Amino acid sequence: MRILVLGGTVFLSKATAVEAVRRGHEVVCAARGESGQVPEGAQHVAVDRNVGLGPLEGSHFDAVVDVAKMSVTWVRQALRSVTTDHWTFVSSCSVYADHSTPGTTATLDPLEDDPDAPPSPDRYGAVKVASENAVLDAVGDRAFILRAGLITGPGDPSDRFGYWPNRLSQGGRVAVPDATDQPAQHIDVRDLAAWIVDAAEQRTTGTYDAIGPANPLFMVLGEIAGAVAPQGTELVRIPEPVLQQHEVAPWVGPRSLPLWLPSTHRSMMFRDAGPALAAGLRVRPTSDTALDSLEYERGLGLDRTRRAGLPPEVEDALLNAVG
Repeated sequence: MRILVLGGTVFLSKATAVEAVRRGHEVVCAARGESGQVPEGAQHVAVDRNVGLGPLEGSHFDAVVDVAKMSVTWVRQALRSVTTDHWTFVSSCSVYADHSTPGTTATLDPLEDDPDAPPSPDRYGAVKVASENAVLDAVGDRAFILRAGLITGPGDPSDRFGYWPNRLSQGGRVAVPDATDQPAQHIDVRDLAAWIVDAAEQRTTGTYDAIGPANPLFMVLGEIAGAVAPQGTELVRIPEPVLQQHEVAPWVGPRSLPLWLPSTHRSMMFRDAGPALAAGLRVRPTSDTALDSLEYERGLGLDRTRRAGLPPEVEDALLNAVG
């Protein structure tokens, strides 16, 4: 098959290109090439999506994979520029309007691009809705739309999941959120990439929540600890009022506890993985993702400044606060 990956230099798009090359497909990666190199064995075509697809205009591919993060303009332009038998668009679970109630499926109202609008999770989700609609309008029943949840594994630029194998591998007393009622779920980038290539080969279509099964957060952290933590490591539950008093943010940020969610978003990691699993998604154990993420963390430097996680002095203050 001849597969076009719009991207191919970082994280999911690169993992998809790697998997497609591994299976012997002819892979074309359309990217500026400023964020990294395309995988060995793939062809790089330099394009700037702010301008267009340049030399690819009018081309036909057996399958196209688009991971456009927040630009329905890019999505529409790509749909006009090339033709294909199968179109994968990677959307997000952020498209849902309600993250507090399990099982809700209503989405946000679609929004057009507005470079002057302040960034926000709702705006991100609403632009993704508009992008999904653009794909469905253009290719109809040839569309494979993936509403991805938390994507994890080697190459993750967010620093979220990787914080936990990094910190737990260092042992000692580890501050964790006391959120026993919160579920957590993720999808390893390599498993999602493999499913994308499977779908292109098998012409799988439809809209799915692309995520692994949900488990209690403390169980997920325990599985990570079981894979990477030295003997004697203690997970110390920090009550939410204490986290708030110390201005610890949920989810992401330089003073945060990744995977912890506020009560208004507890169902964001409680999507139904059943349809995706039934359609061929295969997921590896969280422990395997933790081990490989730790290797990636070590390559970057365990003590680097992070985009997500607790600085040591903040964690020490939390641990001292609960005794």
